[in-house]
Amino acid sequence: MIPRLLTAATLALMTALPATAQAFTLDARYTDADGDLVADIPTDPARQVDPATLVFAYTPVEDPAVYVDVWAEFLDHLSATTGKPVEFFPVQSNAAQYEALRAGRLHIAGINTGGNPIAVACSGFRPFAMMAREDDTFGYEMEIITWPGSGIEKPEDLAGKQLAFTSETSNSGFKAPQALLESEFGLKADEDYTPAFSGAHDNSILGVANKDYQAAAIANSVLKRMIGRDAVNPDDLVTIYTSATFPTTGYGTAHNLTPGLQEKIRQAFFTFDWEGTALQKEFEPQGETKFVPITFKDDWSVIRQIDAALGVEYTCN
Repeated sequence: MIPRLLTAATLALMTALPATAQAFTLDARYTDADGDLVADIPTDPARQVDPATLVFAYTPVEDPAVYVDVWAEFLDHLSATTGKPVEFFPVQSNAAQYEALRAGRLHIAGINTGGNPIAVACSGFRPFAMMAREDDTFGYEMEIITWPGSGIEKPEDLAGKQLAFTSETSNSGFKAPQALLESEFGLKADEDYTPAFSGAHDNSILGVANKDYQAAAIANSVLKRMIGRDAVNPDDLVTIYTSATFPTTGYGTAHNLTPGLQEKIRQAFFTFDWEGTALQKEFEPQGETKFVPITFKDDWSVIRQIDAALGVEYTCN
């Protein structure tokens, strides 16, 4: 469950939605016989795959090469658990990640919060895990940041200003801030402020720190990691808004891997010892120390509702 309550304005926005607006369906190529909102594993063994080499991708970041080393020890554990070599695939965009999953070139992935619904609906993604703190709480907040002396001290000051988003599939980098700024402060994109798109949270954070953007909507989990590795000076940034807590990156598999292989992959996530690893060093600044089980149906309910509020449709080409 989400560890913090949503703001009253967000709740009002969501409870106002008609039930039909919250419907979620998968692309016609997938089935969901058990009603858990994710693609079923094909019952026909001929449609299941058991790759000789597994390919893993983490959500796109400014410098994917950084994460090759961060994930190296986990991927060694994943290889030992599954009995297969594992390759790290440094994706450059969310769209590339979804397409690789859909095409069968990507088998295991960490997909950003806002991208989970489209990856589930259009690419057969089956999320089952999330990073969590020692007490099993998880999640991150969307923050709107600016730089000291920018003249922006509160969300209302964004009127007439530029606000950097990341990409249109991002929850904290686009969908949530757009919805919240309109519902809580009456600020509409393109009418009251000028949107810009940086492509990644890292880019937005560095863009504000370097005064390339007047303000940006970002995931504070990314900010904490960047501060933890001295990639940005916190004194160069000021937070003017913090949202309720959202689920973070979802980890899962392609739907058509054999049942036995999917179970081994799950086992690898939940038996990995973080102590002393590069993964621990990277994610410890935001308090995350382990993987915990999640379900897309329950833990992504708030994200699907935000999408519904924005009129988002998962059109699968």
